[in-house]
Amino acid sequence: MTTLALGPSWLDPDHLLDSFGIWGLLLIVFAESGLLIGFFLPGDSLLFTCGLLIASDQMDFPLWGAVALICLAAILGDQAGYVFGKKVGPSLFTRPDSRLFKQENVVKAHEFFEKYGPKSLVLARFVPIVRTFTPIIAGVSGMKYRSFITFNVIGGVLWGAGVTLLGSWLGNIEFVHKNIEAILILIVLVSVVPIAIEFLRARGKAKKAAAAAPPADDASQVPPGQRGRHAKR
Repeated sequence: MTTLALGPSWLDPDHLLDSFGIWGLLLIVFAESGLLIGFFLPGDSLLFTCGLLIASDQMDFPLWGAVALICLAAILGDQAGYVFGKKVGPSLFTRPDSRLFKQENVVKAHEFFEKYGPKSLVLARFVPIVRTFTPIIAGVSGMKYRSFITFNVIGGVLWGAGVTLLGSWLGNIEFVHKNIEAILILIVLVSVVPIAIEFLRARGKAKKAAAAAPPADDASQVPPGQRGRHAKR
């Protein structure tokens, strides 16, 4: 299978699995789940491809073992992100932009966390980039560890097992094999939909707020020394 349309060849899920196997996949899942450097990694398409390859006997590894290890790597990744956020604290919001770090990604994750609260740890699993920064933001905000670990486990299992098993199930369908590249691109697009929806909502709210804002008082624009004259007239 070739899926070069998804981006650079070294980020192609099939290439990554062929080169590094299940253990490389686990490292990528861990990094994307809570390390700042992992936000660009192809988590969703990688899990889907893993399930598909196992189902079609192109990858020699038991499905139940892959699912269990993927869920564990996702949970531990979020755990690392939480601890990092707890230690770094507010300084994360003043960190300058670099090639691999953009302040806007932190802001998006923070807004996502503020909007959905603890359940954002579950929802963020299915949103690229946001899933990397959300556990870090949870640590920065001082979220109670008991709540964090509960939603971390739920999110890790739903995402890790869900996407991998979906790939395994669809891997038995001939149409999927013939159109794997289109399927993976569709997965990426679907993953980006929540971000697009939130962006459009925020844009709509900003426009409504601007339209509802009261016009500036003309009298307030008159220089202080001339207000008396305008009042006498």
